[in-house]
Amino acid sequence: MKLLVRNLAKATTEEKLLSLFKEHGNIQSCNLVLDKETGASKGFAFIEMPKVGEAKAAIKQLNGYKLAGNIIRVKKAEVKKESEETPAIEAVKVKPKQNKETESTKQKSTMVDPAAVWGEVKEE
Repeated sequence: MKLLVRNLAKATTEEKLLSLFKEHGNIQSCNLVLDKETGASKGFAFIEMPKVGEAKAAIKQLNGYKLAGNIIRVKKAEVKKESEETPAIEAVKVKPKQNKETESTKQKSTMVDPAAVWGEVKEE
């Protein structure tokens, strides 16, 4: 079972998490999430425990546990499905509003120059 551990102190290491969770059963993997640029902890991690019973015991015992000055939150990690991912933005065609004019009296729509409406944009 994959667990999500949140509200970790920046100083918390994978080794500390492993030693804490090993008290409650076997650990399949431990992944402390780090910032790509700085390498600092983002304050959460994923722990995988092969036995569901041990994972549930770890959740019960460690959720609300004070670690390195922070009260950590432990829960079952939710599986991210493809359908939950943010869909790509699609272009939408907007039809002009139809008013009660006859075909012969309709005026052609024209593009409006943003600079004419808003003025010139000066970059600093």
